[in-house]
Formats: sequence, structure tokens, C-alpha cells
Amino acid sequence: MAELDARRAEVLGNAARTIQRLIRTYIARKEFMALRKSAIMLQSHWRGLLACKLYEQLRREAAALKIQKNFRRHIARESYLTVRLAAITLQTGLRTMTARNEFRFKKQTKAAIIVQAALRCHLAYSYYKSLQKAALTTQCGWRGRVARRELRKLKMAARETGALKEAKDKLEKRVEELTWRLQLEKRLRTDLEEEKAQELAKLQDALHAMQVQVEEANARVIKEQEAARKAIEEAPPVIKETPVIVQDTEKVNSLAAEVESLKASLLSERKAAEEACNACTDAEARSAELQKKLEDSERKVDQLQESMQRLEEKLANSESEIQVLRQQALAISPTGKSLTTRQRTMIIPRTPENGNVTNGETKVSPDTTLAISNVREPESEEKPQKSLNEKQQENQDILIKCISENLGFSGSKPIAACVIYKCLLQWRSFEVERTTIFDRIIQTIASSIEIQDKNDVLAYWLSNSSTLLLLLQRTLKANGAGSLTPQRRRATSASLFGRMSQGLRASPQSGGLSFLNGRGLSRLDDLRQVEAKYPALLFKQQLTAFLEKIYGTIRDNLKKEISPLLGLCIQAPRTSRASLVKGRSQANAAAQQALIAHWQSIVKSLNRYLDIMKANHVPPFLVRKVFTQIFSFINVQLFNR
Repeated sequence: MAELDARRAEVLGNAARTIQRLIRTYIARKEFMALRKSAIMLQSHWRGLLACKLYEQLRREAAALKIQKNFRRHIARESYLTVRLAAITLQTGLRTMTARNEFRFKKQTKAAIIVQAALRCHLAYSYYKSLQKAALTTQCGWRGRVARRELRKLKMAARETGALKEAKDKLEKRVEELTWRLQLEKRLRTDLEEEKAQELAKLQDALHAMQVQVEEANARVIKEQEAARKAIEEAPPVIKETPVIVQDTEKVNSLAAEVESLKASLLSERKAAEEACNACTDAEARSAELQKKLEDSERKVDQLQESMQRLEEKLANSESEIQVLRQQALAISPTGKSLTTRQRTMIIPRTPENGNVTNGETKVSPDTTLAISNVREPESEEKPQKSLNEKQQENQDILIKCISENLGFSGSKPIAACVIYKCLLQWRSFEVERTTIFDRIIQTIASSIEIQDKNDVLAYWLSNSSTLLLLLQRTLKANGAGSLTPQRRRATSASLFGRMSQGLRASPQSGGLSFLNGRGLSRLDDLRQVEAKYPALLFKQQLTAFLEKIYGTIRDNLKKEISPLLGLCIQAPRTSRASLVKGRSQANAAAQQALIAHWQSIVKSLNRYLDIMKANHVPPFLVRKVFTQIFSFINVQLFNR
């Protein structure tokens, strides 16, 4: 029972304490709520009072600012109006003075200017007419002489097959020049006709004006006589008869003098009109002579065009005959190798397809004489041309064999590109309509870069192709054939290598291609411009495409090599983070070392590629572009992961 009582007392005590705690909490909360409510009421009233005071102060300040603004605006406007009125008064006076002076000056100098202008116009026109007549006479005589001389030369050159191409080019230039001169003469004739019409119109206007003045003077004389007669009739008979007669006679005399002066001026104007008519007839005669000369020149142009067409037909026939004879010679010879194995030394005449000097004679070895003696008679007639083609073919074979090997570099200049450029320039391959050397060079480059894993070969041909492309860009000058592929040229100029060639053309010493300025290769400023035909322009486009291909291959190879290492670098920090959570310091250090090793491998790959491109003297412009794109690729991979 004692334990139960103790337990009961404990339970009752706990209940009493709980009730007391709740009651005290309720009372304290009630007091706090009342206190907070009263404090909020006081704060709101006090803030309202402060806001009213602040509003009143702001309202007074706004009213004061408005009053100040209006007062200042009034003062400023009054001062501005005063200054403007004074300025307007001064400007009016100055402008009036200036206008008065200008009017006085114009009035004084107008007559002198008119006289001077008329005299200078007459002198200049006379001098121009004399010069024009002399120049046309001299030009017509000289053109006829030059045309006869050129026709004789062309007739003599048409007998030889090798000179047909050169004659064709000269005739084309001559036809263009004659058409231009024909257009010039037509323009001169139209100008003369226009000037003649303008002069006639001016003279007719002057004659009409003089007639109007004479008619007005006659009308004034008649009116004055009628007024004098009326005054005599209306005047008194004795007193005012004498002064009226004197005044009328003076007026009549003055009018008669004016009439005489007007008649004299009319006669002078008629004489000037007759002189102008004579000048017009002379101009018509000169225009007729010029028209006859123009017709003669047109006839000569037609004759030259017909002769050019005949020469073109002869050239086509001779080329077909040469091809037939070449096929017959190949069919007669037992093997194709027997012709190439024979040693022969000869002096090759210069043709549009090669650049050697013409000597007109050939030196042939005994073996060659034996081989030629066994050929038919048509082959003996075409012996110089055949030997020329065979020698050119041998030279091309030697060039292809040389560039198929790694020739290396002379200082910092790629030898292969220099050799190709010098040979093409010496053979005049850029100026011919048909040739196979460009296709053979492109095939050699394509066969060399078939294996895309050899970075040394790719870098070697990247250097050579960029150098050769720059030389072609500096040398070739597109003619009419260049307009056949405008879209291709626009696309090339818009690409990376088009911008590179344009930048290098603008500044040959910049862009990292200063290695072309040595003594072993002609300087870019000394390169002569050559009118390129379609094969040369096509070769330049193909070379640009190969340059882009080689550049992209080297960049892709470098990307493939560093991609696995880059993936390892990205995955390594995860293991290091896990090792930090677990507290394994040794594993963390190993992971950091592995991460550093991966980055060092990437740096080694970049250094190796840089050394390869430096060893092959790749232009620094391309090297910078490669590494810029590689670093962009690394940034993109890091960002995506």
C-alpha cells in the first residue's frame, strides 16, 4: 500500500505539473499576444505619422522645384530671344551686303566671261578638229601597212605546221584590236554627227532671234511714226509746230540708225550661217570619208577572220595527220620498248608545248638513224615532230620518276614543288590547250598519299602541294577559259585554302611561307604572269582539293591517336574521387600519377606531330590551323564528358 500510495502521489504530482505548465504557457502566450498587438498598433500609427510628414516635405520640395524650373525657363527664354534677334539682324545685314557685292561682281564680269568662253571654244574646237583629222589619216595609213605586213607574215608562217598555233593567237589578238578600233571609229562618227546637229541648231536659233529683233525694231519705228503723226495733228498749228517736228525728226533718225545697225548685224549673222553651212558640208564629206574607211576596215577584219578560220582548219588537219602517222609508226615498230631504249641526243625546237629554244636542226645518234631508216616514207616526213614528242614524253617520264621519290628539301624549300614548277614553266604547259603532264602529276601525288597512316609522307606532300599552289597562284592569270568554272572558284576562295592563298597573295612575306624567298627559287615578285588555259586552271583546282585532303587526313590521324588517351584522362578523376572518400591515400597518388601520364602521352603525340611537320617544312599557317582545331576538339570532348 505504501508503494501504491507513493506511486499514486507521483502520478498525481506529474499530472499537476503538466496542468500547471499548460496554464502558465497559455497565460504567457496570452500576455505576449496582447503585448505584440499593442506594439504593432503603436508602430503602425507612428509610421503613418512619419509618412505624412515625409509626404508633406516632398510635396513642398516638388512645388519649389517646379517654381524654380518655370522661373529659370522664363529667364533663359528671354535671353535666348534677345540673342536670336540680335543674330538675325546681323545676319540680315551681312547677307544683304554679300548679295549686293556678288551682284555687282557678276554684272561686271558677265560680258567678259561670255567673250572669253566663245573665243576659247572656237580655238579648242579648231585645234581638236585638226588633230582628229591628222590622227585618223595617220592611223588608217599605219593600220593598212601593219595589216599588210601581218598578212604577209601569216602567209609565210602558214606553210609550217609548228607556227599555226602562234599565228592563231596573233590573229585573235589582231581581230580583237581591229574590232575595238572599229567601235572607236563608229563612236567618233556618231560624235561628229551629234556635234554637227548641235551647231546647226545653235545657228538656227541665233538666226531666228535676230529676225525677231528686226521685226520688233520695225514695229517700234512704225509705232513712233504713228505717235508723231498724231501729236502733229493734235498740236496747235503755229506755236508747237517746230519743236514737234524737230523731236520727230530726231526720233526718226535714231530709229533709222538702229534699223541700219540691225540690218548690218543681220547680214553678219547670214554670213555666219553660210559659213556654218559650209562647215556642215565639210563635216558631212569627212564623215563620208570616215565611213568609207570604216567599211574598208570591216572588210579587212572579215578577211582576217576568214584567214584565221582557214589556219585553224589547217592546224586541225595537221594534228590529225600527225596522230595517224604516230599510230602507223607504233604499228610498224616491233616493240614499244625498242624506241625508248635507243639513246639519242637532239636539239628540240620551241613549240607551244615546251619551252626549249628553236635551232632548226637535230643531232641524232647512229642508232636513231638506223631506226628511222626502217620506217615508211610518211614517218620520215614527220621525223622532227615525232622526235619532239618522244623527247617531251621522255622528259615527262623523268619528271614523274623524280617526284615519285622523296627529294627532300634544300634549306627550307621543297625541291619537288620547285622542280615541278620550273619544268611546267619551261615547257609552257600552262599555255597549251591539251596536255597530259598535269594528270600524271596528280596521279603521282594520289598514289603517294594512298597510305594514310604514314604521317611523314603526308606532311612531305602537304608542304610540296602548298608551295606549288602558292607558285601557281602567283603565276597563273586566268583568261576566257577561267570563266567556265565560276562556282568552283568561288567555292575554293571561300574555303580555308582559298583564304590562305588570298592572304599569301596580299602579303607574300607573311603567313609562314617566307621559305619561298630564297635564292634557289625565284622570288614571288619576279614571277612573270602567264595566261593559263583550262588544263592549268583544272590542275590548280585539283591541287587545292589534294591539299585539303592531306590536311584533313593529318588532322584526323592526330585525333584518332589522342582520342583514347583523352578518354582515359576524363575517366581517371572518378577513381581518384572514390579513393578520397575511402581514405586511401596511396591509391589517390597512383591515380594522380596515371592521370599525369595520360596527359603527358597526349603532349608527346602533339610534339611528335609538330616535329614531323617541322621536319617537312610545313607552312606555319597550316600548323597553327591543325593545332587550333585539335585543341578545339579536346575542349569539346572535355565539355561533353
